[in-house]
Order: sequence, then structure tokens, then C-alpha cells
Amino acid sequence: MGLTDVKADIVSACKAAGRKPDSVTLVAVSKFQEADKVEKLLNDGQRVFGENRVQEAEGKYPPLRKKYPDIQLHFIGHLQTNKTKNAVALFDVIETVDREDLAKALRKEMDKQDRELPCFIQVNTGEEPQKGGVAPKDLPALYKTCQDLKLNIIGLMCIPPEEDVPDLHFALLAKLADELGLKQLSMGMSADFETAIKYGATHVRVGTALFGDRQAAA
Repeated sequence: MGLTDVKADIVSACKAAGRKPDSVTLVAVSKFQEADKVEKLLNDGQRVFGENRVQEAEGKYPPLRKKYPDIQLHFIGHLQTNKTKNAVALFDVIETVDREDLAKALRKEMDKQDRELPCFIQVNTGEEPQKGGVAPKDLPALYKTCQDLKLNIIGLMCIPPEEDVPDLHFALLAKLADELGLKQLSMGMSADFETAIKYGATHVRVGTALFGDRQAAA
């Protein structure tokens, strides 16, 4: 596949769901991809990218931003509290707020840097112990904490278990967001973004379908 094919599939999925194609943002997941591959997508018009490691993004994106200042960079990995300073400086959206100490660290850094970043709360819909995200039952408390901290929480994000049918997880995330009055849903990857759109995804995180198989991490 490639950018043209993925965009066409997004349009088709939106039409099937009775939605407008511009209601879905394509986040091109560029982790472990070289800058020249990212630049090829930039030349083709893609502007929203996702990275899951602060250090990797720091090495890749500042030079690209000099040429393409309208890049929007989403952080989509597990964020350690000691990396919040660098993350707030580099990224435009944080998709993986999943615990109180991280919320507090982000608030502190946003105040220091005078940057207000929109954030998603990551929900561990499969309650997998090895995966980041707040358990669904603990979501209301974390959301309340984020509200008290005046973090700009715009939606929810999830990564369903690989072995599960994703529909149940996408439906659950949509239900949880509706209960909190949140409008944005980051869900769906290369294998299932069309299904995610059916359940209301506003952001789909696509890597392999755009870049091919990932290179091994260094």
C-alpha cells in the first residue's frame, strides 16, 4: 500500500459509516523509519506523524521541521515522567496520558514552557499487564485528576490486544468517551483502521501500510 491507497481506504470507510472523510485524521506512524522515508510522505502532502520514543523523534524531526514547519507530531508511546520536558518541547499532541504522576509532570512542564498541548488518555481496554493505559474502571478518576490539573484532554486512545477481535475494544472506547463527553478517539492501526472508523475513530495510527515493514530498533 501507500499514502494514496490508505487515504482512499479512509474515504471508503467514512462513506460506509455515513461520515465525512475529513472527520478522520491520518497519523503516519514513523517509529523506526528513516528521515528520508518520512520526507517522501511529507512531499506527498502528509503532515501528521506519530512517534513512540522521545529520543528517536528528537534525532529525526527538528531538521524536517525546518523544511516543513507545519508538521504536527503526536507522541504515541509509553511516556516516562523524566522524559516529559523533552516531550513537551518537541511534540504537539500527547496521546498516552495513563496515570496521575504523568499528568502532574506534564502539567508542570507545560507551565514551565508555556505550551498547552492537547492530550488523549490511553485506556488499556484489554487490561493487559504488559501494556500502558489506564484500566476502564479507573478512567473516571484519572479524567477528574486531569480536569483538576487543567490538562486539555480532547479524547481517548487505545491499542487492542493483538489476538482479540478489535470491534469490542473500539466499541468500548467509544462508549467510555461518550460517558465523559469526549469527542475524539485515537484507535485503529494498519490492520484495522477501517473497522475503527466504523466505531467513530477520529484519528487512525497507520505505519506498516504506509512505510512497509518496520526496520529493527537500534
